[in-house]
Amino acid sequence: NSSSVKEFILLGLSENQGVQKIYFVVFLLFYTLTVAGNLLIVLTVTSSRHLNSPMYFFLCHLSFVDICFSSVTAPQMISGFLVENNTISFAGCIGQLFGVHFFGCAEVFILTAMAYDRYVAICRPLHYPALMSHRLCGRMVGVSWAGGCLHAILQTLPTALLPFCGPNKVAHYFCDVQPLLHLACADTRAEGLAAAANSGVISLSCFLILVTSYVVILVSLRGQTLAGWHKALSTCGSHIIVVILYLGPSTFVYIRPSSDLSEDRSMAVFYTIITPMLNPFIYTLRNGEVRGAMRKLCRR
Repeated sequence: NSSSVKEFILLGLSENQGVQKIYFVVFLLFYTLTVAGNLLIVLTVTSSRHLNSPMYFFLCHLSFVDICFSSVTAPQMISGFLVENNTISFAGCIGQLFGVHFFGCAEVFILTAMAYDRYVAICRPLHYPALMSHRLCGRMVGVSWAGGCLHAILQTLPTALLPFCGPNKVAHYFCDVQPLLHLACADTRAEGLAAAANSGVISLSCFLILVTSYVVILVSLRGQTLAGWHKALSTCGSHIIVVILYLGPSTFVYIRPSSDLSEDRSMAVFYTIITPMLNPFIYTLRNGEVRGAMRKLCRR
């Protein structure tokens, strides 16, 4: 790396000192809830003998990814509210960029695997045990992690190799491809398009797979009793909410070569902080089995 920039300054969400103190309290609370809530789900699922279906296996991995995903961006951002200049080293910045895309992409793939699980459970209930074997679920999660890693390498490597010689103020609260491309001392149009295509293709194709799986599920429910509808929708409802909250904003940010970074920042708060915090609530509030297992765990 021939660049002269040794560190970057993250501009964060606001320049206003008063607002920053409020943000500090709010986001510290959000982050604490994210780690505590998701950790509780991981512990509940791994310690309960009853929660051994594929749905909970995926949920456990989703919660683990959420803890990691939030931890890549939130602590740096929260500590930044208290200091004058929120600096991050060049290596730290590239590491953060890798982490955001690695865990973010793994989350998209795990959500897609969960949709397939729901599809099989509702549309092929008799074949469910055969189709969703432990081995297949393990492979799906393995592929999700590997896919996330490959995607992160493809996003990080071209950015890390760019020359950075001038301004070092990143117009974001974490290092991401577009804000860094704005700072590079080179023509980055090709890298910008490649990054948008890579992230855009992944989020859009997974989004379409998810939507299609739900359309198929709804079509297959025609002629069902009201109870059948209710059961199917209650298992899918929480998943649909999470998909909209997570994939909606992230698709919006990554599918277009970015011009307005402040818009991206406010959108990014959704998928890096708010959705990981809400996941445990969304999944436990609608699920009696998880709530029961949590109670047992707390009693112990």
